[in-house]
Amino acid sequence: MPKRPAQPADLPPIVPLFPLSGALLLPFSHRPLNIFEPRYIEMIDAALAGDRLIGLIQPEDSREESPKGASALHPIGCLGRITHFEESGDGRYFVILEGVARFRLVREVPAETLYRQGEIDAEAFASDFTRNFGEEGVDRTRFVRMMRDYAQFANIELNWEEIESTGTADLVNFCCMVSPYGAAEKQVLLEAPTLEARAETLIAMTEYEMARGNSAPLN
Repeated sequence: MPKRPAQPADLPPIVPLFPLSGALLLPFSHRPLNIFEPRYIEMIDAALAGDRLIGLIQPEDSREESPKGASALHPIGCLGRITHFEESGDGRYFVILEGVARFRLVREVPAETLYRQGEIDAEAFASDFTRNFGEEGVDRTRFVRMMRDYAQFANIELNWEEIESTGTADLVNFCCMVSPYGAAEKQVLLEAPTLEARAETLIAMTEYEMARGNSAPLN
């Protein structure tokens, strides 16, 4: 299996693009995906035959989950690495993507493949390659208090023993990924400049939703 990229220079300049509305991937976090469309089956086949890297990115128009054609894409996405895959009898894939680093989409490149491809630049996100980077700046006590408040508010059972044993960076990123917010909010969380800013943004979103009296299941 190809090694996980350790710095921006390890990344290929052009990667497959997987436009998917509402799907947030963050560095060192994991996202399962069911792949069934022919264009994305082709993409997974190509990734497995190569470096296993895929650029998960949201379309600007969130009305369609995974739009066809050349719909506009957000400028920032997250590169994922396939760490696990299973094939079904009818040609579909179940894959797990591990977040590598965020990237800026420089431009979309013409491609003869069914899936889209783009030139990317991850230099601005070099810290994403360092596990747990910035977690010392997060107010973990405040963040966990927000989790407790929301769990009580939404009547959600959480495994507090597991939460206590989870590192701060992993906890913040996981909560952002499963948070019950829309595509626009997920993009804001993705583009937060630091882990501390991401944690504070999620706290603010959650406090606002609780103040409004809204609750939704975790994704």
